Amino acid sequence: MDRFDCMRVFVRVVEAGSFTKAAETLDISRATVTQSIQQLEAHLRIKLLNRTTRKVNVTKDGAAYFERVVKLLNELEDIEHNLPGSPGSPRGLLRVDVPSPFANIILVPALPDFYARFPDIQLELGASDRKVDLIGDNVDCVVRGGEITDGALIARHVGNLRLGVYAAPSYLKQLGTPLHPQELIESDHRIIRYRWANELPYGLRKDGVDARLQGRSMLEIDDGNAYLTAGLAGLGVQWLPEYMAKRHIKNGELVRLFSDWQFDSMPLYVAYSPNRYASKQLRVFIEWITHLIAQHASAPQ
Repeated sequence: MDRFDCMRVFVRVVEAGSFTKAAETLDISRATVTQSIQQLEAHLRIKLLNRTTRKVNVTKDGAAYFERVVKLLNELEDIEHNLPGSPGSPRGLLRVDVPSPFANIILVPALPDFYARFPDIQLELGASDRKVDLIGDNVDCVVRGGEITDGALIARHVGNLRLGVYAAPSYLKQLGTPLHPQELIESDHRIIRYRWANELPYGLRKDGVDARLQGRSMLEIDDGNAYLTAGLAGLGVQWLPEYMAKRHIKNGELVRLFSDWQFDSMPLYVAYSPNRYASKQLRVFIEWITHLIAQHASAPQ
């Protein structure tokens, strides 16, 4: 490996905190990772990492070197992508993770337009509702609904999702249609809970009265697609972004409740690590997805 390759391996080891995880995300052998770090330390004549059987810690010299190397590699990438003779279109690999319903309903169907504009960007798309470790999982950015509480990330607000409360006709036939949110607490109605949002900060109001979606729960789900399916199956009342419910409202598979109430919206963010360079492909992706959300999902400001 040349010195720049060794630098890239070193950066990935520090970010991942593991030789094995760095090898997996770089698609090289662990032995190659070890050899690269050894070559770099020998060249610099300093110890960059303290290695134990369980963990890799960066030394004081290694931390200072890491900070400078990240800037150097980012500048090198920017230079290569902006040479007069290089293609004008952004290019390279971009690793993105988005909520699974958002991927299925909005993002993936719009990808032909993305590739028509940016044919040289290779997307590696994760569609999940799990909490992603951007550094450990080697992800460039995530799209997430709700406030970003991790202060170590840069979060760009890209839109607001319109929300509503819904239930299937079969459920309403069995338990009746509630006309006030308080009825969900004082009756046999059931709430389907989404695991990552048990304490919903999004309220609804009418005539100066504030309310929240509360009630008895017999089901909690951690995947957005399964959560929607549970509502369609008549298992309870649920919050949903309007983009998830729209088709099912039209088909008569869901009924919107409390339509005379005003609902808070859910902020949507693109988040990425400040240690990662905001590459040209990341910047154009953020601009593109902001426009996409404004078209298909965003509530008016």
